[in-house]
Amino acid sequence: MASSATEPPKQDAQPVVVVCVGMAGSGKTTFMQRINAHLHGKRDPPYLINLDPAVLNVPFDSNIDIRDSVNYKEVMKQYNLGPNGGILTSLNLFATKVDQIVNLLEKRTVPDPENPARRPIKNILVDTPGQIEVFVWSASGTILLESLASSFPTVLAYIIDTPRTSSTSTFMSNMLYACSILYKTKLPMILVFNKTDIKDASFAKEWMTDYDAFQEALREDENNNAFGGVEGGDGMGTGSGYMGSLLNSMSLMLEEFYAHLSVVGVSSMTGQGIDEFFEAVKEKAEEFKRDYQPELERRRTEREESKKRAREKELDKMMQGMSVSGAAGGGSKVGDVKDDESSGKDDEDEDDEDDDLDSDHDAETLQSRYEAALHDDGSTGADASFAKYLYTQRG
Repeated sequence: MASSATEPPKQDAQPVVVVCVGMAGSGKTTFMQRINAHLHGKRDPPYLINLDPAVLNVPFDSNIDIRDSVNYKEVMKQYNLGPNGGILTSLNLFATKVDQIVNLLEKRTVPDPENPARRPIKNILVDTPGQIEVFVWSASGTILLESLASSFPTVLAYIIDTPRTSSTSTFMSNMLYACSILYKTKLPMILVFNKTDIKDASFAKEWMTDYDAFQEALREDENNNAFGGVEGGDGMGTGSGYMGSLLNSMSLMLEEFYAHLSVVGVSSMTGQGIDEFFEAVKEKAEEFKRDYQPELERRRTEREESKKRAREKELDKMMQGMSVSGAAGGGSKVGDVKDDESSGKDDEDEDDEDDDLDSDHDAETLQSRYEAALHDDGSTGADASFAKYLYTQRG
């Protein structure tokens, strides 16, 4: 009874990783500053990770900063790269230390016996580069995300610039990008409509839940010539038929996608909607444990089994090669056959049968030596030690 009573607090104490992604200028870093300040105000400081190697200054103190490990300008200079190539290469170099990052995070999630006053962390916040495609679609970004998700519940926060998403075309572009990221990372996602102090995000929520409302906004944009159509004689734009048809089709396609998202409107400037955001994080963390974690475990098990099968296949090839070489050279039977032929024997069938028996005998002898070596105390020499090593690796 006592053990079962202590299990729920462990689940609650498990920290949640929030990875902030979004287009350049959407306000990711300012949003990070706001949620960091919010958690500090709750007396629950988070663990902060900065993965943007090109940023000059960040408005918060990072516990892990990629700039401490990789010099972005030196990477550009040494590898003769441009800005995006420098960011990508810096992430690739930093990803080689992902095991150290995970180890540091795991240490901070449990109580420290040497410092009992230090509380384990409950939130891990990750800021990513403004070039969203460099992080999401790169191998290093995948490695970092999968490594975090293998140890902690991980949630993506897709930051959207609300004032710039007021038209149907830019709104749909953001939705398509969010959809591609969701199915690429296979992690739960929260759509964060930022800068609501400038423009309220109620229109976006309505477009996502009410198909007719989006159709009405789409017709209004077409009439206002928002898609670059040709104006009619009455001064009204006919719009682009292709663009309107495309947006209409995509709105139908994304209806199922909207059903799996949490949507919040926040203001990084005023702090409006931050409590709602953390409620969504809590909900998505439970969804991760319920729906995503079993899939991650299944994929990890498949990878381990695939590696094990590959090791066994290579080991079998090696053992077969050693058996063949031992059978061929163990008793110099090839020379014996030549000697028999030179001595004048005419019964070739008898010679072939003798050769087969000899080869089988040598192969069995070699195999028996390796099997016996497994139970030996190691005094038989290098052959036995090597056989033990092979069978150890096979297991």
